[in-house]
Amino acid sequence: MKSAQSDNLGFVPQKDIVYNKLLPYTDRLDDESNDILRKIKGNLSRAVQLREMWPGVLFWTRKLSTYMRLYGRKFSKEDHVLFIKLLYELLVIPRLEISKMQGLARLLINLLKKRELLSRDDLELNWRPLYELYDSILFSKTEHLGLNWFPESAENVLKTLVKSCRPYFSESATQEMLDEWRPLLCPFDVTMQRAISYLELFLPTTLPPELHHKGFKLWFDEFVSLWVSVQNLPSWEVHLVSLFARLANDNIGYIDWDPYIPKIFTRILRSLNLPVGTSQKMVTRYITNSYDISHVVLWISSLLGGPSKHAQAQLIGLFNSIASFFHPSNHGRWLMKLMKLLQRLPASVVRRLHRERYRKPTWQTPVPDSHKLTEDDITDFVKSMMEPVLLAMFSKTGSLDAAHALQNLALMRPELVIPPVLEKTYPALETLTEPHQLTATLSCMIGVARSLVSGGQRFPEGPTHMLPLLMRALPGVDPNDFSKCMITFQFIATFVTLVPLVDCSSALHERTDLTEVEREMCSASAEFEDFVLQFMDRCFALIDSSTLEQTREETETEKMTHLESLLELGLSSTFSTILTQCSLDIFKVALEKVFNFATTNIFETRVSGRMVADMCRAASKCHPAESLKVFVPHCCNAINQIAVHEEVLNEEELDKELLWNLQLLSEVTRVDGDKILPYRSDLVQILQLTLHLKCKQGYTLASNLLHHILRSLVLTYPTEYCSVPGGFHQPISDYLPIKDWGRPGDLWNLDISWHVPSVEELSFAFYLLDLILQPELQRLQRFALGEQDMSRDDVLQSLTIVQHCLLGAGALMPPLKGEPIPNMVDSMVNLDETTLYTGMEYDGSKENYRDAICRVMRQLLHYILEHSEDDTKSLFSIIKIISDLLHFKGCHKLEFDSRWKSFNLVKKSMENRLHGKKQHIRAVLIDRVMLQHELRKLTMEGCQYSTIHQELLKDLLRLSTSTYSQVRSRAQNVLFNAMGTYNFCSRDLIPHFLEFLNPNNSSVTQQQFKGALYCLMGNHRVSLSTLHSWEFIALTWPAVVRSGLSSAMSLEKPSIMRLFDDLADKIHRKYRTINIDFSVPDECCAVAKKLMIAGNPFPTDPIPSEEEVAEGLRNQELKNSESLEIYNQLISDLLDCINNRNMPWKFEHIAIGFLSLLLRDDHQLPPAAITFFVKSLNHDSLYVRKVAISAVAGIMKQLKRPHKKVPISVSELCGIKEPSDIIAGDRQDNEWLQYNSSRLPHTQKDWDNSVFVEKTHWGYYCWPRKLLMYAPQEEQPKQNLTREEMTEREQIIFDHFSDPVFINQFIEFLSLEDRKGKDKFSPRRFCLFKGLFRNFSDVFLPLLRPHMERLVADSHESKQRCVAEIISGLIRGCKHWSFTKVESLWELLCPLIHTALSNITVETYADWGTCIATACESRDPRKLHWLFEMLMESPVNGEGGSFVDACRLYVLQGGLAQQEWRVPELLHRLLQYLEPKLTQVYKNVRERIGSVLTYIFMIDVNLPYTQPTTSPRIADFTERILLQLKPLTEGDEEIQNHVTEENEVEEQDERTQAIKLLKTVLKWLIASAGRSFSTAVTEQLRLLPLLFKIAPVENDDSYDELKRDAKTCLSLMSQGLLYSEQIPMVLSALQEIAGSSSWHARYTVLTYLQIMVFYNLFTFMSDQKAVNNVQALVIQLLEDEQLEVREMAATTLSGFLQCNFLSMDAPMQTHFEELCKTCLPKKRNRQLGSVVDTIPSADLVRRHAGVLGLSACILSSPYDVPTWMPQLLMDLSAHLNDTQPIEMTVKKTLSNFRRTHHDNWQQHKQQFTDDQLLVLTDLLVSPCYYA
Repeated sequence: MKSAQSDNLGFVPQKDIVYNKLLPYTDRLDDESNDILRKIKGNLSRAVQLREMWPGVLFWTRKLSTYMRLYGRKFSKEDHVLFIKLLYELLVIPRLEISKMQGLARLLINLLKKRELLSRDDLELNWRPLYELYDSILFSKTEHLGLNWFPESAENVLKTLVKSCRPYFSESATQEMLDEWRPLLCPFDVTMQRAISYLELFLPTTLPPELHHKGFKLWFDEFVSLWVSVQNLPSWEVHLVSLFARLANDNIGYIDWDPYIPKIFTRILRSLNLPVGTSQKMVTRYITNSYDISHVVLWISSLLGGPSKHAQAQLIGLFNSIASFFHPSNHGRWLMKLMKLLQRLPASVVRRLHRERYRKPTWQTPVPDSHKLTEDDITDFVKSMMEPVLLAMFSKTGSLDAAHALQNLALMRPELVIPPVLEKTYPALETLTEPHQLTATLSCMIGVARSLVSGGQRFPEGPTHMLPLLMRALPGVDPNDFSKCMITFQFIATFVTLVPLVDCSSALHERTDLTEVEREMCSASAEFEDFVLQFMDRCFALIDSSTLEQTREETETEKMTHLESLLELGLSSTFSTILTQCSLDIFKVALEKVFNFATTNIFETRVSGRMVADMCRAASKCHPAESLKVFVPHCCNAINQIAVHEEVLNEEELDKELLWNLQLLSEVTRVDGDKILPYRSDLVQILQLTLHLKCKQGYTLASNLLHHILRSLVLTYPTEYCSVPGGFHQPISDYLPIKDWGRPGDLWNLDISWHVPSVEELSFAFYLLDLILQPELQRLQRFALGEQDMSRDDVLQSLTIVQHCLLGAGALMPPLKGEPIPNMVDSMVNLDETTLYTGMEYDGSKENYRDAICRVMRQLLHYILEHSEDDTKSLFSIIKIISDLLHFKGCHKLEFDSRWKSFNLVKKSMENRLHGKKQHIRAVLIDRVMLQHELRKLTMEGCQYSTIHQELLKDLLRLSTSTYSQVRSRAQNVLFNAMGTYNFCSRDLIPHFLEFLNPNNSSVTQQQFKGALYCLMGNHRVSLSTLHSWEFIALTWPAVVRSGLSSAMSLEKPSIMRLFDDLADKIHRKYRTINIDFSVPDECCAVAKKLMIAGNPFPTDPIPSEEEVAEGLRNQELKNSESLEIYNQLISDLLDCINNRNMPWKFEHIAIGFLSLLLRDDHQLPPAAITFFVKSLNHDSLYVRKVAISAVAGIMKQLKRPHKKVPISVSELCGIKEPSDIIAGDRQDNEWLQYNSSRLPHTQKDWDNSVFVEKTHWGYYCWPRKLLMYAPQEEQPKQNLTREEMTEREQIIFDHFSDPVFINQFIEFLSLEDRKGKDKFSPRRFCLFKGLFRNFSDVFLPLLRPHMERLVADSHESKQRCVAEIISGLIRGCKHWSFTKVESLWELLCPLIHTALSNITVETYADWGTCIATACESRDPRKLHWLFEMLMESPVNGEGGSFVDACRLYVLQGGLAQQEWRVPELLHRLLQYLEPKLTQVYKNVRERIGSVLTYIFMIDVNLPYTQPTTSPRIADFTERILLQLKPLTEGDEEIQNHVTEENEVEEQDERTQAIKLLKTVLKWLIASAGRSFSTAVTEQLRLLPLLFKIAPVENDDSYDELKRDAKTCLSLMSQGLLYSEQIPMVLSALQEIAGSSSWHARYTVLTYLQIMVFYNLFTFMSDQKAVNNVQALVIQLLEDEQLEVREMAATTLSGFLQCNFLSMDAPMQTHFEELCKTCLPKKRNRQLGSVVDTIPSADLVRRHAGVLGLSACILSSPYDVPTWMPQLLMDLSAHLNDTQPIEMTVKKTLSNFRRTHHDNWQQHKQQFTDDQLLVLTDLLVSPCYYA
């Protein structure tokens, strides 16, 4: 088949759409596609060579993407590669316009989608241009200044593009990427996130094994060890996980993950954020940065299998530990994640299995045999997932996720999956009281339907369940419960689609070769007839209860409600599926039943009538001849008998019977055209009788009949959708239908029987049109010419008939004729349309009714608009007809889209992802072929715009601006659709729209004005106001602004004001920067030339001659200069509008908004606009001032003079060679970067000799290949220009800012409040000042200085904020000033900042923090030494009270945090300064110090390849702290919080000091939990005993700060991630504390243990010794003398058993049983009045411990009954009468057992013997309280 096709085509197609081969006209398609491809290749190539991006390249790339939609990748490999290369070259043109870039990117993604078609040998792409493009858009330097406008969607399009190109990067790419991004890996810096996200996106992971040493092996160890050692989930960890998951998936079997598996699973479990223990404080970071489930799933599914089976063991552990969270009684934020995990994991494993076993081998690396999934692997996997899935079936979030999981699991192991689901389904079908249980189980059954019915070797008894299930599902068709009804319909339809309903019971006697199961199926199949009839009875009952009279009062609407229409759809599709799958015998019985029901009753035509008619239609569609034979004569007779009386025709309300028969007839005629022909005379007679009924309902039904007859005659469609080609009509002896249960359709032998219109049918259709349509058109024409009167009802009736004729026979009528409109756009490329054949040859000899209807409609429209514009019903009808005239060729776009959607849903719900290869059911495949046919009919994109279209669109425009709003909105929708269809027609229409907005046009009404505005707004697809071309924007924007002067505009009318707001808002949202430079580089032309001469089909277009190429270049130049002209003109137009005195303020604001969009980074703003914006800084309106501040900041960027950079060599600078391998952190070769007070540049000479490195991350991890630094001062642009040396633009700014009056006013405005209490430090103003001081150095300082001094002294919030913004701008702006200027600047600033900090207030401290942090960001610390020395002087000196101290620390912290690792000396000095002050009294200072300490120790990280830091280290600090805390650790008494009076002078004792110190230390521990990268576990452990002592046990918030903090601290520490080597240390610390004398400490050990073990579960479990130690510790505490501790130990034990951390083994059980048998001493006869013995005896404790142990075991399985449970319950019941507290424990346990097992008690009962049950019932039924 392939070879014949390639001979025909002249090439071997890459991969075409197979469904095209099944169309009835498939033989014509090869020539057609070749013709189109030839044109695309020729014209696209010419367009690029002639440098015509628009319209040429855009037009033909769009054609290419349409070509791919219609034919798939039907071109040779050579062409495929050339298309990709050409698009890639075009896409990476520097500064390509963003909207064009997105279009090309989407097409390129589509070309690269099927990876297997092109191997790495066929195609290599360069990664760097793509990275530069991505970087320039995602991390644009100018976007935040408003110089570039990018769409939101750009990021995702680019990411997808990189993913598609990744496999084709060269083999050296990995190394190049690492060289590029490694220098950015500084964990304290934002660049870390950037670098890791680049690596995740770009690193290729699909290299073949022989190139692995050039691929992942270069980075794997480095990144994995980074990941393993990071403990606190920084935001970049997510990207690493994504990278590892992809790597694992692409290289299964080539990487040994075993050493990392416990770590991987521990982290996965942590990232599910499950709640553990009671009062748990979550670190917010854990929630926001947790792993994406899709990466987790991919990673897990790639780790499975392999020789060690390690991952599967951990996965079983994972599901065991989280299984109980799936139980429906548990609910929380975490549930969504768990459900996603459940749903996606099986799908991912199925995808992997498909790849290993069923996929055609491609160039991609196959999985080695040793690591393929074996049968045992699959079984283990399915088993491990079953428990959670079965629990999740009834979850609160719905059962869909579980159904999805079951569908995939059942593909792999039906015998394990389906029986438990059936066990739940049968009882659910019996129950009436729990509808949710029924819907949940049915939706799960639908998922596994295909695996159940097809049986197969694994689950042969599957099919026998089919009939019982169907029969029991019938009661679900219930008129009272809508959702149950719908799911039942879906359930029945799904099963019936898979199974032919044929009675095969006779085969039992005729055939001897049947297996047992097959015999069972055959005998069961005798019930099919029963099933069908019972189903019909159910449906009839449903219909009876939903008639209009029953469900509505008289007054309500007569339309169907939404629910009813859904129900109708469900009913009709299920019934038609059943009839399609029936044998003829069953069908005949069903037909007779439906016929009797339909003809013996009379239904109303709105609700129940529609349902019955649908059922009849289903019958006639399946077997037209048999059905029509009964229905048509009956209906025709009934209608004729009633309509024989003349007066019936004129009645307003028609007889019910007549309407019902008409409705029935109109539905049953929707069948094959050739089956209708025998009844043509009857039908024509009925039409003539009924089309002119007076009653609207009557003639509408008649028009429907006409419409359906015409459609059946002229359309092309498949006539049957049976699951087996040819139906089930052979005798049982030759063909046994049960063999076909669940069989997929065979794509190569589908045998579709098509209905293709015959000559006879077409002539009948024309006869109908001549008979019916012709006279209507003549009547309407006479009316439109004023020759004949018609009432409005008559006009509407005629229009209805015309509309239905057009809908029925649209496919017959050729498109509208008209001359193409010349010169819409200038192009050197041919822009002709291509036409597609859709199976209809138009007959030229017959009249083209489309033209005739069009002519009459236009006349009628003009007549109605002149004479009776209020006849809106007729206008609605005309608008609908115009829309169909333009677009309708047999199907509507909306219908097509919804069918495409539902096709995809059905395909998904029944697909087989395991075997793949389009194994769909035959009906689905036929549906897909039909959709392909309709797609071809709808592809009229970009039709030629001809005169007739122009006239119709002008009519629509007239309707869009007419009087009535509903008419306007309908006409606008049609207009927008048309504008999206015809090429370039908007150029023709825009001037007409704008005419309505023209202020000089005085005849415009408000309605026309509003209509025109709506037309400019457009809808979501088409929007004229934002078209991406200069000429449009230059027309529309000024017109919108000028319309403010129009007489029709009224500011009072809120609807018009809202419209302008929406319009302006839409333009701001949708505007993207448009290019001024449209050049196409030569590389593109070279690739394009190759396309011209590539293989078949050869383009017929001529290769461009040299003259043409030269002309193309000239055009490109011309276009560029024209664009610039238009740009400048647009700006001056908008400025003219703004300067117009009469312009309302609203429109002035709109214009200023438009102006602000026109700032660009490649072209400076014209001087007039700069003047305007600078003047606007002092405008009265706040909005204008805000826009102006942003704009001037942008203008400063435009005027910035470039500074020269030179490469420097690091090794020469510091005289030390760079390390050869990776060593990060403080090394000798980056020491010169760090702050060193002995080497600060204090003189001009030092300053000039210093090399300043501004960016913080350079040099931490490694040095970049080429480090660029600024050249010396003398090579940089001159500073302090005189006014004469400035450019015109600079002079404007200079003049304004040198004017004291202007400055006074400006500062005045800046220091006003905007919104009280809401204002923050404004980055925009900062950018403005930074630009000002950068571009003009210190010229304006003398003018600003007095203002700054004044503002600093004023403590008002807004004044302080203003001066903070100026100061941060100054410090960042002085980057390139000379030394003398910088020095004098700091002489001015230091006193100012000092004053400011002493005047600091609650409102302003955050602003000052931001100010200093902003000032220090990306600056070399040695340049700022004045600032740091000043801030370091003495931050905590008590001047101004504790608050000012805290604020000073905050500000200092802001500055130091920005400097990260480069200021170790300052950090040491600060720590030395703070240590004596740690015993602060004031809470706010303590909290601040805690936070500062976090930043001081932030640099002390435990990361791989990292040198020990020279900054302060936690270990040394902890040593010193512990010494001071000695008084607390040694003493045993309760630690109380000593609050001392402020005025006590006496020296406090050591103990009180220590308590204060402890408070500060706690603040530090709490602050660092969420921020640092690695936790200092060893150091924290030494503080643990102390914390355990303090932390309270009860949940009570009234405790003092100390206790609350201790508790929080423990909660956070217990959640920390532990390395495996830290576990023994932690456990020994806990064991030590468990021996403490304070029971509070012992109690808290247990709560700590619970959380710690769960959050490090797999790390613990991989260390058997640790598990044993934990078990010993818990069992030891079970025998604690304190009751609370014992109970907590029991709870802890039960939790560990539940998450399978410990298992209930025989030794443990016997241990508890032994303890239980401890004898209690007899009660001594005490004398009355003697002291009661309060201390429990040791024996009682031991006995209680045993009971608690048993109780823990019982409570550890709340949702099932394991085998050991009954015995334990018996043991426990023996203790019911023991002394307290044992009795209490037993009671609690039993009541909990009852509560959790109550739901499924029926199943759980099976586990107990009868005797045990008797005892239990006694125990569980509580005694009577009143006895």
